[in-house]
Amino acid sequence: MVDKNDLPDDFRQAPESTKVGMISLGCAKNLVDSEIMLGDLQRAGYEMTNSAGEADVIVVNTCGFIGPAKEESINTILEMANYKQTHRCRALIVTGCLSQRYGQELMWEMPEIDGMLGTGELDRLPELLEAVFGGERPLYIGQPGYNYDGPLPRLVTTAPHSVYLKIAEGCSHSCAYCVIPAIRGPYRSRSMVSIIEEAKRLVLDGAKELILIAQDTSAYGKDLPGSPGLPELLQELSKLPDIHWLRVLYTYPTTFSARLIDEYVRNPKVCHYVDLPLQHASNHVLRRMGRGAVAKAQRQLIDRLRKAIPDVALRSSFIVGFPGETETDFKELLDFLEDVKFDHVGIFTYSAEEGSRAARLPDQIPESVKKERWHRAMSLQQEIAEKKNQARVGRVYEVLIDGPSEETDLVLTARSQYQAPEVDGQIYIGNRWLPAGELAQARIIESHTYDLVAEILDESGEG
Repeated sequence: MVDKNDLPDDFRQAPESTKVGMISLGCAKNLVDSEIMLGDLQRAGYEMTNSAGEADVIVVNTCGFIGPAKEESINTILEMANYKQTHRCRALIVTGCLSQRYGQELMWEMPEIDGMLGTGELDRLPELLEAVFGGERPLYIGQPGYNYDGPLPRLVTTAPHSVYLKIAEGCSHSCAYCVIPAIRGPYRSRSMVSIIEEAKRLVLDGAKELILIAQDTSAYGKDLPGSPGLPELLQELSKLPDIHWLRVLYTYPTTFSARLIDEYVRNPKVCHYVDLPLQHASNHVLRRMGRGAVAKAQRQLIDRLRKAIPDVALRSSFIVGFPGETETDFKELLDFLEDVKFDHVGIFTYSAEEGSRAARLPDQIPESVKKERWHRAMSLQQEIAEKKNQARVGRVYEVLIDGPSEETDLVLTARSQYQAPEVDGQIYIGNRWLPAGELAQARIIESHTYDLVAEILDESGEG
C-alpha cells in the first residue's frame, strides 16, 4: 500500500506535477483503451511521459487472452515494480484484461501492485489514482460494460496519419478456446453518430488511414435492431474528405455479407485487404472449437472475395495443436494454406485457457507436437509469402509513408493498401525522403520473405 507520507509534497498536492507512464500490451483494441485512459489522465491535469525512469506513476494495461500474453503481462508488472526501488515511481497500477480476470487474486499475490482497474472502469483511472495518493489500495473491478459512445478523450499514441477506430466492444460468439466474452462482455456496437464524431476529430488531427477494429467488425450493428451495418458505416466514413484509406481488421467469416463485399468493390477508400481469422480448415477441429462445420463456407467466401476483388490481399490466423487435432486434420490445414495462398498469416499454438471449454476437452496435444506443427505450418507459409513478394517486384503501388526505419534514419518505411501496420511486412524506401503521412507512387525493386524494397517515383514515373 502507498503511504502518502512517503510521497513527495508536489506528488500529493497537484496532479499536473505528477508524471504518468503507460505500457500497453496485447492487441490494437487494448491500445485504444490505453489511449482513452491517457486522455482521461491528461484532462485531469497529469503529465505524460514515455520514460519509465521519469514516471511517478506507471500503468500497465495488460492482455490476458492466452498463456504467453498473461506471462508477458506478469513479467512486465514485475519489471515495472523495480522502478519503485530504483527510480522515482511511487505507484504501480494494473489495468486491462488480466485485471478483469484475476484482479483480487493478483492484489493478494503481488503486493507490488498499488491499484487495479477492470475493463469496464476505464474512466475511473483518475479517481483510482486519487485513492492511491490517499494511502488506499483500490480495486475497481465491475461488469465489463464501458460506454464507448460518450465523447472519448483519447490521447492517440500511434502516428497521427494512421489511427485505430474501435467500432464495437465485447463478443457474443462462443468459441471453445476463448474467454473474451467473460473479460469484455457481450458484443456491443457503438452508435454510428459516436463513431463518425470520433473519426472527425481524428481527421482534424491528421488521420489519413482509419483502421476499424472490434472483436468481430463485420458484425457491426447486428446487435441493434434497425441499426446500420458495417457497409453503411464505411459509406459514411468515406465522406470525410481527408480520409484516404479505410482498413477493416478482425472480420468474421460467418458475418461477412454480400453487401459488405459490394462495399469493398464500390468504395474507392476501402482498402482491398480482408482480415479473416479462420482458426482452422478441418471441420472436425472447427466443430470442436465451437465455430461449426464451416470449412466449405470459408472456401466459398474466399472464392467470392477473389472473384469480386481480384487484387484483394487476404490475411488470416490459425491455431495448431487444438485438443483432438489429428495429423490428418493438420494436413488438411497445410493443404488449405497451400491452396489459398494467403498474403499474410499468423499461426499460433493452442493455449489451454483457464475457464474455457477447450481446456476441459479430452485429447490434449503434447507441447512438442504443437511446436512441431507450428514450425511446419510456418515454413510452408514463409515459402508462400516469399513467392508472392517476388511476384510484386516491378509493380507500382501507392504507398503511405510511416516514417524513418527503426534501424536507420536514412531509410523510410511505408505500406501499400495491402499491408496493415504492426502485423504485416513493410516497404523500405531509400531513394527519396518524404514526411510521415505523405502518399506517393513507388516501384518495388527488391523482395524478401515478408518485406519489400521500393523506390519513390517522380511525376514522370522515374525513380
